[in-house]
Amino acid sequence: MNPFLKTRREGAVLLITMDEPQTRNALTGNSAAEEFVRQCEAIALDPSIRAVVLTGEGSCFSSGGNVKDMRKYFTDKPSPFRIREEYRHGIQRIPKALFNLEVPTIAAVNGAAVGAGMDLACMCDIRIASKNATFAESFVKVGIVPGDGGAWLLPRIVGMSKAAQLAFSGEVLSAEEAARCGLTSEVVERDQLMDTAMSLAHRIAANPGEVVRMTKRLLREGQHMSLESLLELSASYQAIAHCGADHEEAVRAFIEKRPAVFNQR
Repeated sequence: MNPFLKTRREGAVLLITMDEPQTRNALTGNSAAEEFVRQCEAIALDPSIRAVVLTGEGSCFSSGGNVKDMRKYFTDKPSPFRIREEYRHGIQRIPKALFNLEVPTIAAVNGAAVGAGMDLACMCDIRIASKNATFAESFVKVGIVPGDGGAWLLPRIVGMSKAAQLAFSGEVLSAEEAARCGLTSEVVERDQLMDTAMSLAHRIAANPGEVVRMTKRLLREGQHMSLESLLELSASYQAIAHCGADHEEAVRAFIEKRPAVFNQR
């Protein structure tokens, strides 16, 4: 079996491409979950990676769950307990790995992002879409619920009312509609997508890696912490940052009116 994910390094940026266009980069019925977990573990341990771009091979970002594979639920008739374990030890490992990754992530949505494929894009920090991209929280259309964390992710991005509309109707959003509701931050021409996403990734990666990771963690924690608790965590992270060589270099460069050169750890 060929690997589901292929990777390419460009300096401090890692490009990850889902490479199963024959299934429209489906996330089930293959090794996708295991590969995402392994890749995220490797990224977390490599401080030289400062930004990640995720995209899909072919005309589709990801079709989410493999609908043909779902026939097993009414042919093999596995028990509800077995199905629960399948989700817990399968696709649900992806949000736990990708969403919690401290390195900034950009989804370069090159085509349809459907069901779990849309939720996969939502696991990333930033979503940039090509004009031909579409989005659908379409679980209801195949008679199931969001099983991969979409019900937690989507309201935090577009608000509860819009998330409810998308999840209850399963309707398809164009790239422009997705941008209007805040699902994506930018829409570009198809042939400009990867250049735009990689350019942003390199701009992020030009900053001190450890500081960017801590900044992402603060943004994540701020979604559920009280202000008082977040201020305490911010003070602790700031103490670490002030004692770092990158902070000293940034201050000296500012005073000396020159570009800062950060430690490429």
